[in-house]
Amino acid sequence: MLDLTRLLPGPVAALRLAELGADVLKIEAPGAGDPTRTMMQSSSDRVAGRPGAFYRLVNRGKRETRLDLKSEAGRNVLRALASEADVLIESFRPGVMDRLGVGYATLRAANPRLVYCAISGYGARGPFADRAGHDLNYIGYAGVLDQLQSRDGTPIVPNFQIADLLGGALSAVTQILAALWQVSRGGEGRFVDVSMTHATHAHNVVAQVALANENAAANIAASAAGNMAASAARQAPEETRAGSGLLNGGVPCYNLYRTLDGRWLAVGALELKFWESLCMALDRPEWATRHWSLGQAIGGPDAASLTQELADVFGSRALDEWVALLEPLDCCVSPVLTAAEAARHVLFDPRAYETQEADQAHEPNHELDAFGQRNKESEG
Repeated sequence: MLDLTRLLPGPVAALRLAELGADVLKIEAPGAGDPTRTMMQSSSDRVAGRPGAFYRLVNRGKRETRLDLKSEAGRNVLRALASEADVLIESFRPGVMDRLGVGYATLRAANPRLVYCAISGYGARGPFADRAGHDLNYIGYAGVLDQLQSRDGTPIVPNFQIADLLGGALSAVTQILAALWQVSRGGEGRFVDVSMTHATHAHNVVAQVALANENAAANIAASAAGNMAASAARQAPEETRAGSGLLNGGVPCYNLYRTLDGRWLAVGALELKFWESLCMALDRPEWATRHWSLGQAIGGPDAASLTQELADVFGSRALDEWVALLEPLDCCVSPVLTAAEAARHVLFDPRAYETQEADQAHEPNHELDAFGQRNKESEG
């Protein structure tokens, strides 16, 4: 696999495939190379003359080389490599590789089995194809950033790059694997066009459900009034606004609560059985019937009132106390960990799985997968 990408989406896509067993050759330009070599670089790495943690993290497990694609010699080397490769992935603006003479059509002529993946912000074609952007722009256009807002309507700037990683990296991985499966069955390679904005928009499922419901209701109302034009003059669906929907703070059983020490608990007792378990653990059995599945209006007065009552209870103890009480129970309550705490948590400690691995030694298909999670693949 040839990795010509830079920054985050493409390198992570290639990394995931490397973790699944691909032989990845990362190709950088001469000179500074990938900007992540120095992006967020620590002073100790800078003094030592080594790439920063960002670069090392997303490019581990890859071989590396340098090619000047602006030179004919460099392009000839790339053509030779691509003639034997299974996959090439790049993240230049649409048209750049074609102008260099190493685009998909050229490389495919020498290697019809090549899977060529191009990751871009807005796709290889269309009105925005040539526009620059970054994660914040993509999730803005995709209608996702509007979902990440406080109750006063102010969007947040997330430190998790949703479009880069979900819309870019993982979408590329799934499409590349699908294309390779086709090749393995005797088919030809293909051009995989990954638009981070379009892929992110496609995953904005809950907001699309709300929009579909709103459209249906508005069309019925407009039809009854004999004024279909009214359906085009609507605001955003009410249930997509913070605190108004089932999954964005509109119910007490699925919400965030501050603890006595200023930390946060995530309560995900969405199903009635989990909510009932939580109410019993809190010694509030009378709350069990105040649940959305039993008729509590989502985002309504009782939901708001009970959310405040629950906030008062959770605000009476420190996070560790609540975790000790609730984590062992089957009620879907968890701490909101910092990145440092998550890195130290038993969930991500390989030693926590050693006993299970020993017990399952007779099952050769049991292993840790590329994402650090338990994975069992069928040999069927």
